[in-house]
Amino acid sequence: MSNRARALVAALALSTLALSACGSRVHDAGNTSGGSGATGGATNAAANTASDTGVTPTEIKVGVMTGQDGFLGGDVFSSSLYGAQAYFDSLNDKGGINGRKVTVDACNDKSSPDGNVTCVHKMIDDDKIFAMAGTTSFQYAGAQYVNSKGVPDVGGQPVSGNAYNQYPNLYSIYGGFGYPRDGKSPGYNGQLVADTQDYRWFKDKLGAKTAAIVFFNIGQSQQYAQQISEGLKTEGFKVIPEQINLSLPNYDAAVLDMKRNNVDLVYDALTADANVKICQSIQSQGMPLKAKITTTQSWTDDAGAQYASTPTCLDNLYAVSQDQNYNNVSDPGVKAYRDAIAKYFPARVSKMNMWMFEGYLSAMWLSDAMKSCGADLTRKCVTNYMNTTTYDAGGLMIPRDFKPVVPAPKTEVGCLNVVRWTSKAPTGTAGWTSQTNDMQKNCFNVPTYSIPAT
Repeated sequence: MSNRARALVAALALSTLALSACGSRVHDAGNTSGGSGATGGATNAAANTASDTGVTPTEIKVGVMTGQDGFLGGDVFSSSLYGAQAYFDSLNDKGGINGRKVTVDACNDKSSPDGNVTCVHKMIDDDKIFAMAGTTSFQYAGAQYVNSKGVPDVGGQPVSGNAYNQYPNLYSIYGGFGYPRDGKSPGYNGQLVADTQDYRWFKDKLGAKTAAIVFFNIGQSQQYAQQISEGLKTEGFKVIPEQINLSLPNYDAAVLDMKRNNVDLVYDALTADANVKICQSIQSQGMPLKAKITTTQSWTDDAGAQYASTPTCLDNLYAVSQDQNYNNVSDPGVKAYRDAIAKYFPARVSKMNMWMFEGYLSAMWLSDAMKSCGADLTRKCVTNYMNTTTYDAGGLMIPRDFKPVVPAPKTEVGCLNVVRWTSKAPTGTAGWTSQTNDMQKNCFNVPTYSIPAT
C-alpha cells in the first residue's frame, strides 16, 4: 500500500469517530460522578496491600499504548500519551491514589497490528500492568486479548474497528451508547446506532438546509460518506454527494456543483491535504459557505496554519464533541489540564489538540475509578465502577456511561459541544471558541438511525 493510500485509510478510519461518538445521552445528574485533581493522598495508605496484578502498597502500574512513530508520523496517534502522562504526573505530585504512585508503562505500537499485539503482550504478560488508559491505536489487534485477561482499558480512542463497541472490559472515551458489549457482535447484533443532534444544531442555529459530502471513489470513503448522508437526510437536509477521483482529482468541478446547488454546509471523507485543496477551490470559486465541519480529531491548534490561505473555510470552520473546549481557560478543570501540559510537557503547549485533552480525561476517569476502591484496589472494583457509574469528569464531559439499553432506542436526547475557529479564542490568541454557553444544556430530542458495523 502506498503512503498516500495508507494516509487515506487512516484519515477515513479517524473520521468514523464522528459516527461512533456522535452523541451522548442525557442522564440523571444525581447519579453522575465527577472527576477532580483531588486524591486520597496518604490517607489510610498503611492499609494498602498488593491487592491485584500491577498493584503494590506503594505503586499502581498503568499501561498507555499509542502509535508514536507510525506511518503517519509521531504526532498523529501520540497525543493522548502526553495528556494521560500529564494527569498522572500531576496526580502523583498531590500524593497519588491512596498513597500509591501511578507509574506509566508506555508502549509504542507503531500504528501496526503486529506492533499492537506485541505491546499488549509486553504490558500484560511481561510488565504486569493493572489497567490501561489513553489508548490510541490505529488497529487494535490485541483488543480480544486485553479483554480476555480482564484488564480494564479506560477511556480509549476508538480509531478504527469496533473493539470498544464489543468487549466488556474496553471502555471508550465516548461511553457505551447502550450497546450490550457482550464480547460477541459489536453494537446491537452488528448494528451501530447514531443520532442526529450534530446535524440538528447546524440546521437550527445556522439555518442550513443543503449539505454536501465530498468523498473519494474508494470503498472506505464512499461508505463513510453514505453514513453521513443518512444522518443528514434523517434531519431533513438536501444532500449533495460529490465524488472525487483519487487518481485524477478535480476539486473545482465539485465546488462549482456545490455552488450551483446552494450548499450551506460541507462535510468530507477526505485526507487532510485534500480538505485544504477543497477549501482552496472554495476560495478561488467564490463559493459562499455557512460551515466547513471538521471532526474531533482535527480539532487542533494548527488548524489556523493549515487553512491560512483559505479564509472562507477558516472563518467558518467548526468542530463538535461531547467534551469541554480545551481553550476555555475560565473552567478550572481546563486550566488544570493546560497547567499540567505546560509543567510536564512544555514543548507540547503549541501542539494542543482534542486528543491530548481526551487522553488527560481518560487518565482522570481511570483514576477516579481506582480511588473508589480505597486500599483494596482490584480490577473487579474498577470494572464495577465503570459499569455502574455515570461520569462527567467534573463537568469536562457530557455525562456518559456503559449501562446497556435494550432494545436500541428509536429516539434519544443528545447533547453536544460546538466550537468555531476565531481570530481570538479565550486564550487570547486565534483558536477554537465555544459556540454554546453550556454544552450539558445544548441538547436536542432527536431520532436515531442504524449503521452496519464494519
